[in-house]
Amino acid sequence: MEERERWKRRSDFIFASIGAAIGLGNVWRFPYVTYQYGGGAFLIPYFVALITAGIPLVMLELGVGRIFQAGAPQAFARIRKKLEWIGWLALLAVMIIFLYYSVIMGWVWNYLYYSLKLSWGADPKAFFYNNFLKLSSGPGTLGAINWAIVIGLALSWLWSYNYLRRGTKSISKEIYWTVTIPWMILVIMVIRGLTLPGAVKGLNYYLTPNFKALLNTGPWLAAYGQVFFSLSLAMGSLIIYSSYLPKESDIANNAFIISLADAGTAFFAGFAVFSTLGYLAQTMGLEVPNVISSGFGLAFITYPTAISKMPFAAPFFGVIFFVLLLTLSIDSQISQVEPFAAGFMDKWKFARKKVLPVVVLFGFLGGLFFTTQGGYYWIDIFDYFTCSFVLTFVGLMEAVIVGYVFKASRMREYINEVSEIKIGKWWDICVKFITPIILGFSFIWELKKVVTKGYGDYPRWTTNVGFALVLLLLVLSIVLMSIKGKEEQ
Repeated sequence: MEERERWKRRSDFIFASIGAAIGLGNVWRFPYVTYQYGGGAFLIPYFVALITAGIPLVMLELGVGRIFQAGAPQAFARIRKKLEWIGWLALLAVMIIFLYYSVIMGWVWNYLYYSLKLSWGADPKAFFYNNFLKLSSGPGTLGAINWAIVIGLALSWLWSYNYLRRGTKSISKEIYWTVTIPWMILVIMVIRGLTLPGAVKGLNYYLTPNFKALLNTGPWLAAYGQVFFSLSLAMGSLIIYSSYLPKESDIANNAFIISLADAGTAFFAGFAVFSTLGYLAQTMGLEVPNVISSGFGLAFITYPTAISKMPFAAPFFGVIFFVLLLTLSIDSQISQVEPFAAGFMDKWKFARKKVLPVVVLFGFLGGLFFTTQGGYYWIDIFDYFTCSFVLTFVGLMEAVIVGYVFKASRMREYINEVSEIKIGKWWDICVKFITPIILGFSFIWELKKVVTKGYGDYPRWTTNVGFALVLLLLVLSIVLMSIKGKEEQ
């Protein structure tokens, strides 16, 4: 039997886990959600959510991977055989995510090239939707494949393959570069942003809380959602990474480092984004809340607009912004592909050199659907249904399984045995009560909303497709569980 892969150094694991957590969501989703829910008002529920759900669930997933020495499906199967499907559901959800995530990386590759000459011109919005995406009239019209995006998609998958081809050995060689480069670029962007006229206006919006907003459920649910998805929870990433740890490796301390690094990066990135939004608001004669309209718009419309208006070295700041997005996204991409591939390696003992090329080819071919002229709409639809329903459900089940089936007290005792920082019964309360209640409420809230109103401004049939996707993933997870593994044959 082949010996399980191991991280050579603790820092390899920490950087890989930080890379999994820190992604586009820190520079793109966090600022936009903060912006959407009133700036500073959002920061209070965000940090409450980090303490009561984020850090406890990171500990939970690190503990599960470390104890059971397997990816999500086999780890849950070792708690109870009939629970294996929960792990497969997580990996199938992450499969959907890496299919469209790699396409967004393809967009970034193109914009890195465009930034050399500021090719988006005077109207970045028209350039993004009409010239670049060549957007169709709606999700029912797929249109032609955009070959420029396909080239970016191919580059993303080639990079991912090179990153993962030797497992922990190849990850350890590249992870330090792709984690530290974004931090260095963020420092440059924050310094540049703070020196722009109007920056204070943006920072005031970012840091000044509107306490009345905290009386609504919206910011609180959004905060828990942001923490949950930013830390790559319920995706199998942290479980598989921790399964490569040597025996007696620290859990609690590592969980605090990973969680705080992720939150700190998101908070710091907010200074770069909001100072730039303040500058843009001043140059356009608008108020800060009226500058952007969507998450995609922040990265591909608002920032290019601000870059074009910079008084000097605009192409330089354009290039480093999209290098930032590329280096952030590659670590997230590999943290999605690795648990998916490892699920098959763990259960059927397939060799990495056989599984990885198949996954990479499947990812590239599957991503072609999202490179069409209507692909933009389907990225939005698939992202919503996968994250809001499948991953939320998986996270809820993880907390219930560890809290009540495996027993939270038992997991806490194990974590304390191997950790420098000892955790108390507050952890049990978070895992058994707070997290399931919040995720359960969020699931029901979103379900009621989408059943009543449909999703977004799309035709009603797209909502049916979204629910069909959720059902398909559920059925496939049960099918994969039912197929006998190598050890069962």
